[in-house]
Amino acid sequence: MADKRRKPELLAPAGDMERLEMAVRYGADAVYLAGQSYGMRAFAGNFSDEELRAAVALAHSRGVRVHCTINTMPRNNEVQQLPAHLELLNDVGVDALIVADLGAFTLAGKYAPRCARHISTQASICNYETARAWYDLGAERVILARELSLEEIRTIRDKTPQALEIEAFIHGAMCVSYSGRCLLSNYMTGRDSSRGACAQPCRYHYALMEEKRPGEYFPIEEDGQGSYILNSRDMCMIDHLDDLIDAGLTSLKIEGRAKSAYYAAIVTGAYRHCLDAAAAGEPTDPVWRDEVEHVSHRPYSTGFYYGQPGQYYETSRYVRNWQVIALVTDCDGEGNATLSLRNKFRAGDTVEVVGPDTRPFALTVPEMTDAEGMPLEEPRTPGSVFHMKLSRPVPAWSLLRRQADLSAK
Repeated sequence: MADKRRKPELLAPAGDMERLEMAVRYGADAVYLAGQSYGMRAFAGNFSDEELRAAVALAHSRGVRVHCTINTMPRNNEVQQLPAHLELLNDVGVDALIVADLGAFTLAGKYAPRCARHISTQASICNYETARAWYDLGAERVILARELSLEEIRTIRDKTPQALEIEAFIHGAMCVSYSGRCLLSNYMTGRDSSRGACAQPCRYHYALMEEKRPGEYFPIEEDGQGSYILNSRDMCMIDHLDDLIDAGLTSLKIEGRAKSAYYAAIVTGAYRHCLDAAAAGEPTDPVWRDEVEHVSHRPYSTGFYYGQPGQYYETSRYVRNWQVIALVTDCDGEGNATLSLRNKFRAGDTVEVVGPDTRPFALTVPEMTDAEGMPLEEPRTPGSVFHMKLSRPVPAWSLLRRQADLSAK
């Protein structure tokens, strides 16, 4: 019999209502999101006050918890307005608040008493004494710094109260900074990374220019001492879920509130199936593992989990080999589907279909009909409704995609 182990929470990003719906339907145990203020992703869609209420209701209706970020470092004028926002989050039923600032943490305890308080990775928790100190102050969970190894995480778990939950990032972007506290963005562009507006200058493509030769750009070459120009890969721990479970983590977090609804769906679904298998002591299905290769990403690494990752010299430009073309909004038991267009395609194209608990399968696109039932060879208008006969029934919120080289050259 397979050895069943404690299964950590799978925590997925939700940048807006569509991404929330995707994360929920594709298997998240919990989602994290933000209102219009105090969150570390200013360019995600984020949620208005009414949308927050609707988001919590939707997630709770499917047994999914909602964590809301309050993890910027607020200035004086923002602190004045924070109590009202906290009271709203408490009222709508948010399950937990993700905070980094000690003042915000204290206010959360006063104005949102029904919300658990989780300490953000922005607080740079790197040792068990800091974790215990936050627990003693009333924190229910700490989100560890990205710079920690698995061995360090095990030590923190062993030396902190078992009631303290421990969360860690296991997939997504890795900031070239100290736990996300990057000064480059502010210096180079005036956009403050600690206030949710990072311009991600660590991912710019750099070249050298000698001051007396303006306009002449020289390639970066490594010598015996190495060369240290900024470069960043994405983290991916989907092949190491056994180790994450054994380290005692309570929650496994996928980065990406500013990424697409397709990313939220596919990455959440991949980790859902692989985590369920790992917790049950079963082998990973390679089909689900391969799904993380079907989203836009930089070359993957395991971050700091197995020690210092070292300098990476290859390109860190995005790999984009798949494009979403349509969303299934309804499908009957015979495979007759209603879809909403995302990108152009035509009858005769070979595409893939993937959905909630639906293994990807290939499909040759048959003749379609438009919303009025007229024959349709090539839907063109984004958001337009059309109909297609699929080779098998699929659930709503399934996606059609096709291979397309969209990577930056």
